[in-house]
Amino acid sequence: MYKQKITIEYKYRGSVELPDTKDAKNIFFRTKQVYANHEKMSVKILFSESNFNRLQTYQKGGASQELENLDLYIELGKILNFDTKDAQDLKNSIILTNDNAHSNYNISKRIKLINKKQKSNSKIAYLFWDIENFSNISSIFRDIIEPYGILDSDIYLAANPDSLYLKRAEWEANLYDYSKTLHSFNFIKCDHGKNVADDVLLEEFKKLNLKSSDIYILTFDRELKEKFVDTAHISNNLFIMVN
Repeated sequence: MYKQKITIEYKYRGSVELPDTKDAKNIFFRTKQVYANHEKMSVKILFSESNFNRLQTYQKGGASQELENLDLYIELGKILNFDTKDAQDLKNSIILTNDNAHSNYNISKRIKLINKKQKSNSKIAYLFWDIENFSNISSIFRDIIEPYGILDSDIYLAANPDSLYLKRAEWEANLYDYSKTLHSFNFIKCDHGKNVADDVLLEEFKKLNLKSSDIYILTFDRELKEKFVDTAHISNNLFIMVN
């Protein structure tokens, strides 16, 4: 990215960072021209009709360049004070469409019963969630928490300090859509060193000594999966992500 000055009718209005996309310069100058000519501002300045329609469906790569271009347009709107609601709506739609396609593959299709061949009767469901590795908040709610009626009090959430420092604002913003914060759950901030999120979740699981429960564990750590299986009472149904 590099800074591009914005000058309208010989008056400096500010600067904006241009993303490293093939259309960024064209979008910048086209938007600036439409604005300077007092024409109607619209997100369709950025895309042809066919491209605009294409963005309503799943895009390989998550439409990452298009999202960067939308962010550029939205930032120009802030600087030049024009309405970018249509761009924000399109951005949210792209993210939701691509998140859904991605998460349906990664979450609902990959959660498997691992400690027995058939599910036994259960009374309650619990979730042990390493948010650092599974930070797609919407998919966790849509594919696990809401379908299985997991209560906030039965969700154990852990994060390592470095990830918490970098991603907390993003996590909290996404949780806000569900009227939650990190502290709506049993949230544990780990220490540096060996006290990592996976180990903390395992220790919490051991303390609960659960029986006749559905246990959902979000981890890719093969060794940790084995530890959960070894620790779980036979009456529990253990669901873990499979690779």
